Amino acid sequence: MQKTYDDYLKDPRLKDEPMGLRMAHAMRFKVSDDTAGMTSADEAAYYHEGTLSVFSQLGIIPKYTSSSR
Repeated sequence: MQKTYDDYLKDPRLKDEPMGLRMAHAMRFKVSDDTAGMTSADEAAYYHEGTLSVFSQLGIIPKYTSSSR
């Protein structure tokens, strides 16, 4: 079973950290575990899907542009 964000917040390594740092470290641990063993293409897709999910929750529609001139 995959660990949840709350599981990472309760990680014993973070017990003495202030809540803000604990949250940042928990997110870092989760992403690190989620992407372990992924190829660079898979990892890029993971971040892309996460970004699109956040945009969707915020009602943002991304506008893609070309980098070529």
